[in-house]
Amino acid sequence: MAPAAKAAEPYVVEDCRGAVQLMSDGTVRRSAEPAFHVDLPDGADAAVEWKDVAYDAEHDLNARLYRPRHLGAANDARVPVVAYFHGGGFCIGSGRWPNFHAWCLRLAAELPAVVLSFDYRLAPEHRLPAAQEDGATAMAWVRDTAARDPWLADAADFSRVFVAGDSAGGNITHHMAVRFGKAGLGPQVRLRGHVLLMPAMAGEARTRAELECRPGAFLTSEMSDRYARLILPGGATRDYPVLNPAGPEAPGLEAVAMAPALVVAAEHDILRDRNEHYARRMREEWGKEMAFVEFAGEQHGFFEVDPWSERADELVRLIRNFVVEHMDSE
Repeated sequence: MAPAAKAAEPYVVEDCRGAVQLMSDGTVRRSAEPAFHVDLPDGADAAVEWKDVAYDAEHDLNARLYRPRHLGAANDARVPVVAYFHGGGFCIGSGRWPNFHAWCLRLAAELPAVVLSFDYRLAPEHRLPAAQEDGATAMAWVRDTAARDPWLADAADFSRVFVAGDSAGGNITHHMAVRFGKAGLGPQVRLRGHVLLMPAMAGEARTRAELECRPGAFLTSEMSDRYARLILPGGATRDYPVLNPAGPEAPGLEAVAMAPALVVAAEHDILRDRNEHYARRMREEWGKEMAFVEFAGEQHGFFEVDPWSERADELVRLIRNFVVEHMDSE
């Protein structure tokens, strides 16, 4: 009797920067190590203190909370709050990764602001719209728990809340703006604005930026397609409205009241054209207060690849000016 054939070893079907791999048998392997490492300069965290908390025990989701040091207890000493969602193609990343941690340290220290950096469920284990659902859970936590946290009480002004995120987190930020409207968190927790940094978007029709993707780019069209295969629910195309909120299948947003928004794009990012189209449609067709700023010569995620660069300095100033301009808007 012939020996039974040995089962084939599972092999990698999809790989996202070595941080997550989808195997041929349907299992998922995740690395315990972050995909990106950045060093903190000496004293980079001297002006900020932080702690980790669980905000959704059911899904084992955490947030990292940052507050500037040396703020007084008077109301006029409190600073705005930034609810932040990290990038990673909806497949990888955590607010505890060094690059995202460094960026949130900068925002907390230099805006200054209380920064609440949220994790969310990742694909392919949890496909869209799981991340957006977790974003809504995070915002409800801001209203119900964070706003009553004694550790934040002498620093955070929850009447001045901004929602921000990069890449996948920028996409989540859009959906939070739509879901909660201009003041949907209630009278004590006011939404004043949204910051979308190179928000992750896709579509069936290729844009010029996607077709002309530079070799060696931080985010390539091939990577974007891989992410799409891993994050889209069964039967969905890249025009799925969650992923293409200004695309042909997306509902109109004329009736949605939204706080002002800032969209930041990079000249050499494959998402550049989609980000510009999104901002233009939101402003011109749907009547939203929407600013669009493009960073010449830069590529996707430049400020987290090198959080201490001069262009990252410029971006911090841009965000700070937006927050100052809108923190008392009605």
